[in-house]
Amino acid sequence: MDYIPFDSRNELFKSPFSALRAGDTLHLHVVLPRSIVCSGVTLVLENDTGATTRFSFTWDRMQGAEEEWWALDAVIAQSGLYFYYFEYDTPFGETKLLCGEGSCGMLLGGHRRWQLTVFDRDFTVPGWLRGGLIYQIFPDRFCASETPKQHVPDDRERRADWGGEPKWRPTKTGRVLNNDYFGGDLKGIEHKLPYLKSLGVTCIYLNPIFEAQSNHRYDTADYHQIDPLLGTKEDFASLCRTAKAFGVRIILDGVFSHTGDDSRYFNKYGRYPDTGAYQSKDSPYFEWYKFRHWPDRYASWWGIDILPEVREETPSYIDFIAGPHGVAQEWLNLGASGWRLDVADELPDAFLDAFRARVKATDPEALILGEVWEDASNKCSYGFRRRYLQGKQLDSVMNYPFARAILDFIRSGIVEGFSEKIYTILEHYPKDVTDVLMNHIGTHDTMRAVTALAGEDCADHDRDWQSTTALSPEGYARGVRLLKLAAMIQYTLPGVPSLYYGDEAGMQGYKDPFNRVCYPWGQEDADLLAFYRALGHVRHSCACLKDGRFHTVSEMLGCLCFARVGDSDEVLTIINRNDHPIVYHLPVHWHGAACLLGGKQISNSVTLEAMEGVILHKESA
Repeated sequence: MDYIPFDSRNELFKSPFSALRAGDTLHLHVVLPRSIVCSGVTLVLENDTGATTRFSFTWDRMQGAEEEWWALDAVIAQSGLYFYYFEYDTPFGETKLLCGEGSCGMLLGGHRRWQLTVFDRDFTVPGWLRGGLIYQIFPDRFCASETPKQHVPDDRERRADWGGEPKWRPTKTGRVLNNDYFGGDLKGIEHKLPYLKSLGVTCIYLNPIFEAQSNHRYDTADYHQIDPLLGTKEDFASLCRTAKAFGVRIILDGVFSHTGDDSRYFNKYGRYPDTGAYQSKDSPYFEWYKFRHWPDRYASWWGIDILPEVREETPSYIDFIAGPHGVAQEWLNLGASGWRLDVADELPDAFLDAFRARVKATDPEALILGEVWEDASNKCSYGFRRRYLQGKQLDSVMNYPFARAILDFIRSGIVEGFSEKIYTILEHYPKDVTDVLMNHIGTHDTMRAVTALAGEDCADHDRDWQSTTALSPEGYARGVRLLKLAAMIQYTLPGVPSLYYGDEAGMQGYKDPFNRVCYPWGQEDADLLAFYRALGHVRHSCACLKDGRFHTVSEMLGCLCFARVGDSDEVLTIINRNDHPIVYHLPVHWHGAACLLGGKQISNSVTLEAMEGVILHKESA
């Protein structure tokens, strides 16, 4: 007889499916063949230090003539990361039930434990982002209002050729200065709020806006000031007020693992009147930095000497950022609705704990989103297991695992294994976290989405090659078709889709700085832009996309089909990645459903052209 003894992703065996709230009951079933004459089943639960707790199952029932069901209701009181397996007793001895491939247990041949994430009982996530849409803006390159600016340093090059190639060639001393600016500013963003609203945007994530000496502004010079080329604090407050009137919130990029060397705090070049850490050991900022031999030898982010690393656990630094009237609180009071934490895995627990406490004390509904590239539930960094999603640090993360799953499938056409990557995250994270995951397929750190999908891999190519290489017209047309498929998946998976400015307009580009060029106002790909507007409408018209359950219907032969199921409605997404048309025969439950986007429905089936997708919708029964 074929059966599964345990499946952690099937609520017949484990409930809840996702991470567990501390103090709640974990419901488990294990199914064993009657022929092995089992006399007892035990849950073996190990925390991350190796300490073990054992829970005994009770015999529940027979299912048919061969299956014996064993049941357990266990309460896990302490938050943390746990791993578990089962032991069962027979006349032949005690045997372990371990996990094989995916999530299913194997009586023979299992090789690993299951993971259980337990989060704090009082952990809550802001609800305003759920069901929304994030739009990421690199401020210098989105829209220039031409508003006069004050107090702009003389060593900046102000470009008059909007849309030109950013300067990237090194100087004679080998430095890339990143000191050319196209003039995008906060007022420009405010002027474009009607455009963003037309896309369905509910949240704008701004790359750094604080005073800095580079156009990317990841080399913060003054956390208390807006960069003069972007505007003023009054401009920022105005943007936040106007955006909220459009139903849009603003979150800021917090770069707290390092500062700029040309900053008020380090002050390597004496730009500021303050005494910086580079200038004197008596500087109030000296203890913030990691000098190996003062002043010229110091730890810097990834060895980039213009980015001196900060000792984030230093009490004075924590107080500066997360104390009363500190940086985190100041910008929330000015209108920000949250923070994206740059390189969150380089921020120590003491900093993250204090940051969350201050942010939530200032505004319980403020969002804290972390940059974590791996599974954030079990990530290790600097030799320590991290606890980002256990209740006292992050609300959510940038969802790189989903991004890789989408891009890998759409690039290669190989769909088998796609859902495994999705289910792993859904199983490991709290449900409230998955509802607000930042589901991007392109950011300021990656190639433009259309280039990533249809362009040549740039891994072995330098910036000279990247600067002169673009998609052919045929390659671009194929890339747009692939991008539409990727976006349909992105917009209907659990979490919140994040659109990198200009991807909806068809912008191309390899890595930094070619992925950070100016938005092409008036030269957008009109068809692609219309498609993204339609996707935004789908996003907001289907309640199940806010917090509905996910399940895969099929994934094989280049075709993916999955559903989102809510209390009042359901969505079915079907993606044909093949270079030929297919007819997809719908499950009976979906006969007669409405077609929201793409495809040609034919009663009980859908015809999909080559590289075409469809989104279907129906009311729940």
